[in-house]
Amino acid sequence: MARIDKENYYLDIASTVLERSTCMRRHYGAIIVQNDEIVSSGYNGAPRGRKNCGDLGYCTREAMNIPSGERYELCRSVHAEANAIISASRREVLGATLYLACKDPATGELLRGTTCCSMCRRLIINAGISRVVVRDTPAEYRVVDVEKEWIDEDDSIPEAVK
Repeated sequence: MARIDKENYYLDIASTVLERSTCMRRHYGAIIVQNDEIVSSGYNGAPRGRKNCGDLGYCTREAMNIPSGERYELCRSVHAEANAIISASRREVLGATLYLACKDPATGELLRGTTCCSMCRRLIINAGISRVVVRDTPAEYRVVDVEKEWIDEDDSIPEAVK
């Protein structure tokens, strides 16, 4: 039996973490790894002590027909990346790698092409995380070089201003 590579090893762990998600739209799991050690994990769900969408029986954004990627301020969940960053100290995440996996809770299928939202990108940048590895299939993934792709290529600046 072939030994699993490190990227898929950590992505498998992130895929297990997402099983704790309480979001009705998407299940995300994230882990932060520094020097080959897991320093924190996070999944998307309501803040501690608040009812999650499953307990309420509805998703506010779905009830309002809000497309994916829009109006995050109406969402009850704290994102997986944010929860992983909150659970670690800055010195633990400087130069670290964040591993991210996402499944559709209705089908259980991995969601190919998943990326971090603009708010989580800003958190990742400020935390000093250097790489983000995102699972596309059980064996395929993408690697984001945070400095080159999210800082140098700043997509938050409108083209007309650049």
